[in-house]
Amino acid sequence: MGNSPQLRLKYDGLFDFDGLYAAIIDWAKRYGYRWHEAAYKHKVPSPAGAEQEFIWALNKRVDEYLDYEILFNVKVEDLSDVTVKNKHLSNGRINILIQGKVISDWNKDSGKRGKILSKFINFYKKQKVVDYTTEGGHTYETLYYRILDLHATMKKFFDMQSKSNQYLAKKS
Repeated sequence: MGNSPQLRLKYDGLFDFDGLYAAIIDWAKRYGYRWHEAAYKHKVPSPAGAEQEFIWALNKRVDEYLDYEILFNVKVEDLSDVTVKNKHLSNGRINILIQGKVISDWNKDSGKRGKILSKFINFYKKQKVVDYTTEGGHTYETLYYRILDLHATMKKFFDMQSKSNQYLAKKS
């Protein structure tokens, strides 16, 4: 069907990679997504550090017709392990691209469908009902707002969000 706009998160410095991983898994469980690692690549470390690439996928069955998929393309460069106060941290540059996708007719097993269900699905596609809303109120916007929430969770993990904003600041 279609993809959501891509969100990017870049960070350079010390970070807890295991903690980031756990935060994403926790978010996925909270919203009913299944997680799996679609790809993993590790390059031999250079003097600057190792390079790793991951593709993570979060999937959620919305209804009998729709699935949500959130893909992470993660690239870590100049990665090295550091121990600070008995805590294992990673040092390096991390670049994360997040994009959502609404998958319609995920089953596609039309041979097992009855005539009525096949006609309904064809009508559903022709009328582009999914572009606006479905019976459960699921839309592209719903997925995109979920991704924005996940992005904010990750920014909070990296302490990249400000503690206040200009509207809350005292006026002199």
